[in-house]
Amino acid sequence: MNFDLNNLVRENIKKLTPYSSARDEFKGEAKIYLDANENSYGSPLTKWYNRYPDPLQWELKKKIGTIKNIAPENILLGNGSDECIDLLIRAFCEPGKDNIVICPPTYGMYEVYAAINGVDVIKIPLTPDFQLNMDALQEEVDAATKILFFCSPNNPTGNSLNRQDLETILAAFDGLVVIDEAYINFSRQRSFAAELAEYPNLVILQTFSKAWGLAALRLGMTLASPEIIDLLNKIKPPYNINAATQELALKALDQLEDVNAMITNIVDEREVLAKALSNLPIVQQVYESDANFLLVKVTNANSIYNFLKEKGTIVRNRSNVILCDNCLRITVGTESENRELLKQLQDYKG
Repeated sequence: MNFDLNNLVRENIKKLTPYSSARDEFKGEAKIYLDANENSYGSPLTKWYNRYPDPLQWELKKKIGTIKNIAPENILLGNGSDECIDLLIRAFCEPGKDNIVICPPTYGMYEVYAAINGVDVIKIPLTPDFQLNMDALQEEVDAATKILFFCSPNNPTGNSLNRQDLETILAAFDGLVVIDEAYINFSRQRSFAAELAEYPNLVILQTFSKAWGLAALRLGMTLASPEIIDLLNKIKPPYNINAATQELALKALDQLEDVNAMITNIVDEREVLAKALSNLPIVQQVYESDANFLLVKVTNANSIYNFLKEKGTIVRNRSNVILCDNCLRITVGTESENRELLKQLQDYKG
């Protein structure tokens, strides 16, 4: 690997003078704030939210860093991980010139943000056992490839990608390797976060939407070298994480034992649900999962999906996705929700 971050960054981003907000220019405490054109009379709420929040969320980053054993300078917070994906493509990919690589079936927003930003997408499908096609990757990646996006555990398949394959790619590729770990808390595999110092081209995406149960807050994380984080901070909106989200996330981080208990319950229920589903005659295969969902191959996905919908149960029909013919993606629910799902599937007569 001959990694040079300066060679990857778009020229206009190198020259960009980032927006300087009032909270960037003054740091500290004051008696009177008349610098940001806020409403000095407060908010029409019990608690006031009339002041702009910390644009770099340092208190929250420090708390996250303590839990993950990562320096705050290695963390960027986004309005969901989706914002982080967008920032990466905007910072490093020249529209109409560069490309990204994705390995379908995978999370759809990599391709969407590439399209929004006018960046080409090279699609290298996973193998039938949902692993990386290493030969095809070596053949298809070209000089214009800036970012490789991998999701592990993968959505919608649920499995973890072979760690040795990812390490081989990290050691060989001169561009950015983004590993989306949205479901890592449910995985048998460990996070790549401990390898950040070893691989300067490594970028990790994580989220508060899954294991932490805070999907409504829209809070995602990018973990990378301070140099990459500085570049992303340069182009992100000045106050991208609102004060209420920061406050609630800080409170949630104090409840680590509760979160770990939820993760244990979800993983236990995942195994119970997988076993029960595999015994149903309409189920042809339950794929191994390291996530909080199961990919299930059934006899007639469209019919079964519509049957469940009529019963008031919504799952995700993934039949139109490559390698997922007649597959439903089923989130692991509570024990009672899973029991009701199984009862409904037993009643299906299609």
